[in-house]
Amino acid sequence: MYKTNIIRPDTHLFDEDGFLIEPEVWNEQIARVVARMDGIEELTQTHWLIIQTLREHYRNFGTPPMFHHVSIVNHLDRHCVEQLFHSHREAWRIAGLPNPGEEAKAYM
Repeated sequence: MYKTNIIRPDTHLFDEDGFLIEPEVWNEQIARVVARMDGIEELTQTHWLIIQTLREHYRNFGTPPMFHHVSIVNHLDRHCVEQLFHSHREAWRIAGLPNPGEEAKAYM
């Protein structure tokens, strides 16, 4: 379980798997705190590009994208998400998106 009380101790922003319950409350400060909790000290321009791509895809389709698609549309190395975020799941969490469900988490 993730220590979610670091951001706002008076609320429960995250579920038991560390995913943001309400994506509309997400902001860059929350992203930075979650990233630091996961061992990413600084979010670079490339991190933000991936985060925005994930958020846009979720806004448009309500599901996680095929993660290689994130690399293709941004003209990045096909392993960039894993290299920058350590896992697809971590990228999804830092992007402030809700729990995608058991099936999606299995391939993240």
